[in-house]
Amino acid sequence: MAKRNASELIAGAVVLAVAVGFLGYAVANTGRSRVNGMTLHARFDRVDGLGVGADVRIAGVKVGTVSATAIDPKTYQAVVSFTVRDNLPVPRDSSAQVTGDGLLGGKFLAIVPGGEEKMLADGGEVTITQSAASLEDLLGKFIFNVSDLTTAVQQQLKEAKPK
Repeated sequence: MAKRNASELIAGAVVLAVAVGFLGYAVANTGRSRVNGMTLHARFDRVDGLGVGADVRIAGVKVGTVSATAIDPKTYQAVVSFTVRDNLPVPRDSSAQVTGDGLLGGKFLAIVPGGEEKMLADGGEVTITQSAASLEDLLGKFIFNVSDLTTAVQQQLKEAKPK
């Protein structure tokens, strides 16, 4: 009986160790690695779903990560700080957009490089921004537009009915 309990205890410890190993591997390889480089900033009206550690992408390629989000108490805008690889200069007239990977995907910061020859320096700010689109707002507008269209069609049918 004592021999059986010892073997069960060892088997349980091995299973637990393997589970901890898999958990550690999963956390280490989630794709949320930080990129060292220059820090830039951008201001947005809303950054729904964009969090620290989110990707910064140019042309769909990860070139950095979001390092912080904060609120400016004077303008009530969201201030996003992010890093971009040192070897990748960003033109001063570049734009930043909060976007996502489809309906269920996570949010990321997309940078669209401009054409200006002068580049942003470390600590610079991307001034041309486009905030996150709220799926709930878009769906609400669609529903109200369909409702208005239905009402207009019903009104037209009532007026067109012969008496």
